[in-house]
Amino acid sequence: MAPFAGYEMPISYPTGAVEEHLTCRRSVGLFDIDHMGQVEVSGGGADEFVSGLVSARVEDMLSGEARYALLLDEAGLVLDDLFVYRLPDSWWIVVNASNRDSDLAWMRGRAPKGAAVLDRSDETYMIAVQGPRAMELLDAVGRRADGGGPASTFQRFTAGELVVGGTKALFGRTGYTGEDGGELFFPAERALELWELLLDEGPKRGIETAPIGLAARDSLRFEAGMPLHGHEIGRTINPIEAGCKWACDFAKDFVGKSALQSILAAPPARRLVGLEVMGGVPREGCEVFAPAQAGAAQGNKVGACVAGMFCPSVKKYAANAFVSPDRAGIGTALEVSIHGKNRPAVVVKKPLYLPAYRR
Repeated sequence: MAPFAGYEMPISYPTGAVEEHLTCRRSVGLFDIDHMGQVEVSGGGADEFVSGLVSARVEDMLSGEARYALLLDEAGLVLDDLFVYRLPDSWWIVVNASNRDSDLAWMRGRAPKGAAVLDRSDETYMIAVQGPRAMELLDAVGRRADGGGPASTFQRFTAGELVVGGTKALFGRTGYTGEDGGELFFPAERALELWELLLDEGPKRGIETAPIGLAARDSLRFEAGMPLHGHEIGRTINPIEAGCKWACDFAKDFVGKSALQSILAAPPARRLVGLEVMGGVPREGCEVFAPAQAGAAQGNKVGACVAGMFCPSVKKYAANAFVSPDRAGIGTALEVSIHGKNRPAVVVKKPLYLPAYRR
């Protein structure tokens, strides 16, 4: 256990982080992610407000659709990354735990008169059910509240009401692992009941099901090429250098758009790349160097790692790093300093593990 954003969070369970990672890849992992924040926006002008607030196009979303977006400041730097759900009469926005208070203040400071920005985090619990058999488990224990059938009838990146073991939940067919499955939002007082139901029912039905801690959650998202705020994206990072231009719709207005247009007009000073590293485990903060030239003890520093680890699915040591653009091409040879010794590395194509929704 470790403190995280005001919560005591499980880093790993007794099986260990590597086995948890592999369990999620082959069957079902359960993630207690109640530390995430949930914000509901409703009322007059809410649609236009949300559209101008986030980077992605959302005005074309129908009720029951979900979309990834960025929350930017006027300089085009990433305040947070979000999942936005369109509900029948409101917007449901999921924010990162450590940014909950600052995101709320940012939203409320820009909300038009008549629009309500409500923090639903404390009253709402959140559990993610992820893995290739996740929908099989959810189909076994839940049904759509509208009578439309099992959970698997929800398409990827959609949402709706699901009744699981007598508990009504908002279900989003979304996630942060690269696997199929979804995320459940429901009244906090039903948390233990629903957690134990999912954990117990899987094995009863021949579905391997296990709880997953923060360490495996990080390696799962890393392999699948998903950014983590404070690492690949953050308050000193813009979406262009982070490779997240795809999450920005320049056909509409949004906070930070003008700054990003200026950034696009000039070559970036750095770019986020994936590295395969040989001979050691890279970590955040490890410096990245060009290979040493003949007679030199060390090449020039060209960047630094923002995340790094062993990746259980692909069995490689890998890192994400910001490097100078001239060193960002696939196949470029580099070196990563680990415990004072440079280890060979090469720029590789991301993601290392192709997410289920892209197959």
